[in-house]
Amino acid sequence: MVKAVEAMERSRLERPPLRITRTFHAPRRMVFKAWCSADHVSRWFGPNAVSIAEARVEARVGGPFEVCMRGPDGQTNWARGVFLEVVADERLVIDLTAADGAGRPLFKALTEVRFSDAPAGGARLDIVQTYALIDPETAAPMVAGAEEGWRETLDKLAAQVVRHGGDETAAAGAVAHATFHLERTYDAPVERVWRALTDPAAKSAWFTGSPEGEFELIERATDVRPGGRERLKGRWEGKLVSTFDAIYHDVIENVRLVYSYEMRLNDQKISVSLATMELSSSGARTSLRVTEQGAFLDGYDDAGERERGTGYLLDALGASLTG
Repeated sequence: MVKAVEAMERSRLERPPLRITRTFHAPRRMVFKAWCSADHVSRWFGPNAVSIAEARVEARVGGPFEVCMRGPDGQTNWARGVFLEVVADERLVIDLTAADGAGRPLFKALTEVRFSDAPAGGARLDIVQTYALIDPETAAPMVAGAEEGWRETLDKLAAQVVRHGGDETAAAGAVAHATFHLERTYDAPVERVWRALTDPAAKSAWFTGSPEGEFELIERATDVRPGGRERLKGRWEGKLVSTFDAIYHDVIENVRLVYSYEMRLNDQKISVSLATMELSSSGARTSLRVTEQGAFLDGYDDAGERERGTGYLLDALGASLTG
């Protein structure tokens, strides 16, 4: 009985390790460097909803890795740790303790980060994070959301290394082909959804650059008809300019849109895609199915990132229909 209770307590205080792999379109020395100073870490560490209020990072054995994250409500949480291993461009091990704003420890997270060359060019990052809960009631929900938090964090890191000079030849000549499907159902009649997809004023309410407001609009044009063109061009924080250029091939009102589009970062073409939007009506509700087939060029983007970005836009479309 005692052993059973002890086992239950260990289960309550420990969680299975989290394992994450991500490929970056930059040399691994650049991705490694992004972990090694407070200036770099403060630009990308933490999920989308937080900002970095303070950071202290010294990439040496025994050196600090300390980051204060401020949430949208103004409350802060600390990740305080030390580097246990530092192997340049290859491996970092950080013994982290997450604490609340008052410095009360919540859980420990042993974080192992391995850097390697990706087969198609660029860098591969493998993260293993092992948890031990100190305050299970407070920490358990935080640990449960760690995978999503890391996904958002690494999205920011990926954007950071590209914005600040990721190696444009890291995957030169590579082409990755992929297809993805997304579906949404909106509490709005099909005519209203169609207007949000095709009317310039209605589309400008949701078709934009960034959920964090880091996108400065440079140019927008929308002409939805067979042979018509659409363009969205804007500047991101860090001065990177992205351009969406589309041409419509098939337009059936309230039923279907088929278009192809190019994406560019500055003057670099990063992808060419064919997209289909299919609408179906059921009373006052509308279902939208999106299919994209993409050729992702030279390692600058991939289907996973594009799918997440398209999902964000479809959710923004839904929000615009509730107003």
